[in-house]
Amino acid sequence: MEKQSQIGMGGRWALPFLGVACAVGVGSIYYNQPLLLVMGQSLHQTAKEMGFVAVATQVGYACGIMSFVPLGDITDRRKLMVRMYAGVSVALLIAALSHHLATMLIASVLIGLMASVTHIVLPMAPELVPHERRGQAIGTVMTGLLLGVLLARSFAGWVSGIGGWRSVFFAAALMNAIFVPVLYKVMPRSQPHQDLTYKQTLRSLWTLFRDEPLLREAGTIGGLTFATFSCFWTTLAFVLSKHYGMGPGVAGTFGVVGAAGAMVAPFAGRLSDRHGTRFVVTLAGGIMTFCYLWIWLCEGFHVSTTLHMVFLVFGVLALDLGMQMMQVGNQTRIFGLGELARSRLNTIYMTMYFIGGAIGSALASLAWSRWEWNGVCALEIGLIVLAGVRHATGYSRRHPQSGPSIPPSEMEIA
Repeated sequence: MEKQSQIGMGGRWALPFLGVACAVGVGSIYYNQPLLLVMGQSLHQTAKEMGFVAVATQVGYACGIMSFVPLGDITDRRKLMVRMYAGVSVALLIAALSHHLATMLIASVLIGLMASVTHIVLPMAPELVPHERRGQAIGTVMTGLLLGVLLARSFAGWVSGIGGWRSVFFAAALMNAIFVPVLYKVMPRSQPHQDLTYKQTLRSLWTLFRDEPLLREAGTIGGLTFATFSCFWTTLAFVLSKHYGMGPGVAGTFGVVGAAGAMVAPFAGRLSDRHGTRFVVTLAGGIMTFCYLWIWLCEGFHVSTTLHMVFLVFGVLALDLGMQMMQVGNQTRIFGLGELARSRLNTIYMTMYFIGGAIGSALASLAWSRWEWNGVCALEIGLIVLAGVRHATGYSRRHPQSGPSIPPSEMEIA
């Protein structure tokens, strides 16, 4: 197929390989979340201060998306990806060797910067399939990405229980280092989509943001919903420790529960192809709202610890299902706006997405330090309601997948 030749990886393994590449890269920014408590004890820091380690990683990720991901439209992707996976490995080593909060914060920013390579990989998915299967292709690759997000927490919790929190970062550094020669061998050289300078490419980001209301809506909704998601995962280890006396291994195990929800991504892609992306986004928002209310209310039930865990498992499973549907719906929308600018469209969307995540982590740490779980849950509900209002009052075009809406001339420079 012509689309497959653009990437050089034909056959049934093309999309799964991209999914693995996404999982390896994105997992790096989530290893710290179930470890914040034990890392804080080792570095002699409070829960509030350690919350900013998660914030630093997400801020770095947003900056990396803004700085590096646009290069996917104008340079050889293989060379860029190899260098960035090597960079992730080095940043993880710095984190593993950190003995002070300042060093850990610097390492966390670097991890986030380099791990943004994930979003150089993701825009390749629509290029491998016919136009009418774009949602399904994105869903398949997103499954790998989302499994990386969720299983990274489980991996961190389990490995830290065996060799301590530093062993998690050493192991992650090794995995990323191994992936460098694999990428070099499997990925062919790629031709740039457009002949632009880096300065022109960055300038075109503003043009796309200014001229595409659907992109702004998707970015705002994505940022707000990911803020709620970050609120939950940043503080889950705290509530499990204080309320139930459970360690990071248990917090990490919840990632396995969420991984089951991630398997809905291909289904969400097919649903998007069939019924439209706004339907998927609306359904996902409803599921997430229900989950936050459920998790909050269940904490007040006077039942056994075992039953509390059953309730929480159900909530996490449904929450991750809703979040994955939201992400697939939003990214299917934006990738339909222009084939020649997919890396830059993804840059804008994911920058807004992870700025939301960083704000959510920061607000969750503050809410926990003052009001604990009730404050965190109230914050989650408030943010998801804001996302619902933005969706209800947003851009109304139902089928952005009908074709590119950005003329090539407008993709270049303002």
